[in-house]
Amino acid sequence: MSFPDFFDKVPAISLREPLAVFLGASTTGEITYTYADAVKLAGHSCPTVAAAYLMVREGLRYLYGDDLPERGGIEVYMRDGRESGTTGVTASVATLLTGAASETGFGGIGERQRFGRRNLLQFDADIDGVLALRRRDTGRGVSLDFNGARVPPDPGMRTLFPDAVSGRADESQQKRFAQLWQDRVARILLDHADDPELVRARAWATASS
Repeated sequence: MSFPDFFDKVPAISLREPLAVFLGASTTGEITYTYADAVKLAGHSCPTVAAAYLMVREGLRYLYGDDLPERGGIEVYMRDGRESGTTGVTASVATLLTGAASETGFGGIGERQRFGRRNLLQFDADIDGVLALRRRDTGRGVSLDFNGARVPPDPGMRTLFPDAVSGRADESQQKRFAQLWQDRVARILLDHADDPELVRARAWATASS
C-alpha cells in the first residue's frame, strides 16, 4: 500500500515484548510500531486513529519515562461502551500497541497463564478521559483525553464533507476531500504530537483501587 509521505515522519513507539522472547520470535523482545501499523490495522487513517496512537504514546511515556514499556504488562480502560461511536477503533489501536485484549485475547501459557492478555482491556470504565492505562507491576495509572478542537479541519471541508460522505462528490472534489482529510491527520501527528493541549495526561488516582 502506498501511504502519504508524512507517515514516515510520525514518531514510532517501541516496547519490550517478553512473550516474543519466550517463544523465540525475537532475541531481544524489542518491538517498534509505527503509525502505518495502526493504519494497516484500522484500514484507514483518520483523526480517531491518530488520536488513539498519540494517547497511548503519551500514556506510555507518562508511566515508563525513558524505560521501554512492557507489552502485556499494561491494562487499558475505555470510558465508553465497545459499540459507542469510535470507541472500538480506539480500543483496537490500544490493543495493538499494548497487547491488552478483551475476553477474546490470549489466555496465557500453562497453569499460571503466563503472558496472558485476556481481560486486560475493559469498557464502560469510570474514568475521566477517553481511555486510561495502568501498569500491572506498579499499579500506577494515567488517564488520557484528546482535544480534537485543537486541530480543526480546513474550512474547505464544510462544503466538501456533505457531498463526499453522501457519494455526490465528483472525482476532483473527492480528491480534494481526501487531501484535506489527511492534512488534518498530518497536523495532529506532526505539528501537535507533543502538544499537552491536544493530548491531556493526568495521574489516575483510582488505578490500583
